[in-house]
Amino acid sequence: METTTPAVTATPASHAAYIQFFDGGLPPLHEQLGGKCASLVALTAAGMPVPPGFAITTAAYDAFIREAGIEKDIHEMLAKLDPDDVAAVDRVSAQLRLEITSRPVPAELHATTIEAYEALQSRFESPVPVAVRSSATAEDLPDASFAGQQDTYLWLLGVKDVTEHIRACWASLYTSRAIIYRLKNKIPNEGLSMAVAVQKMVNARAAGVAITMDPTNGDRSKIVMEASYGLGELVVSGQVTPDNITVDKVMLMVVKHSIGDKHAELVPDPASRSLVEREVPAERRGRLCISDTEITAIAAIAKRAEKHFRCPQDIEWALDRDLPDGENLLLLQSRPETVFSSTASGSIPTQSAGFGIESITRSLMTQAGKA
Repeated sequence: METTTPAVTATPASHAAYIQFFDGGLPPLHEQLGGKCASLVALTAAGMPVPPGFAITTAAYDAFIREAGIEKDIHEMLAKLDPDDVAAVDRVSAQLRLEITSRPVPAELHATTIEAYEALQSRFESPVPVAVRSSATAEDLPDASFAGQQDTYLWLLGVKDVTEHIRACWASLYTSRAIIYRLKNKIPNEGLSMAVAVQKMVNARAAGVAITMDPTNGDRSKIVMEASYGLGELVVSGQVTPDNITVDKVMLMVVKHSIGDKHAELVPDPASRSLVEREVPAERRGRLCISDTEITAIAAIAKRAEKHFRCPQDIEWALDRDLPDGENLLLLQSRPETVFSSTASGSIPTQSAGFGIESITRSLMTQAGKA
């Protein structure tokens, strides 16, 4: 959101409409928060351990697009697109993202965002890095998993870095992959909007996902989790093979497991104030990256999320190395499970839901003869 051009005056809207803290006591309305932020607000309200943060609501994005004067251009350019004409999609994507990253931000919105960021930082004794995470209104729909279609930025420090990447999240609503996904899944552009989460960064010793059913066969008596050292991005990008663990949902006991290679981990580097990829020693690679106690805790919190949302869940979790054992398990998201449900209805999700589930989706595709 930081720009060298002057800020413009926003159309009337209250500060409260632009910002919603996860623990602010307001309802998790999907149309205001998008899928990810609505999940984080709901989890926080349910008393589950979520890193603190706030959402920049869809009202903020809408105000920006309106003041930038590009709302009509967006609708007209997208209406003419054929999802199979990749070159045309790429041209429109580049034009729209340039418009979003170069136009001035309403002054009220810019000031309100800075105020919220400073309020979040005031909760800690010293400045903490944050993650800036996209949260589109098309995310986590019952018949489509939109996970992974927009961008997330990690380990950001300072107002300028954060505001710039909020705008980058808005622009990621119009990446080529996101545009093609919406066109092929017949998700209309009308009413589409984007919220953004600004959240305390987790210093993850290990991270992963847990699905409260077996996504390969729909067995709801099992919980399947994947885990790897450090942050989860190396797994998402396919650079690291995670541990895979199946747990009995009632007894919370491990039924089976396979040890992944986990040859690298993404960890913070205090000297460079950034994330670095570090090689994992062979001895650590050869064992599960989480203990039996941690497996039980992850399975238990996954069950809590399933009970709260009343349907099978795909949760993202992390173990924060800065917190004591027993208090270090944090939830980063919970969304409806879509891998098995999409397969059972005869379709494979274009983008799998959640960190690490790519490997499960590939397995499903192989079984279906579509790999």
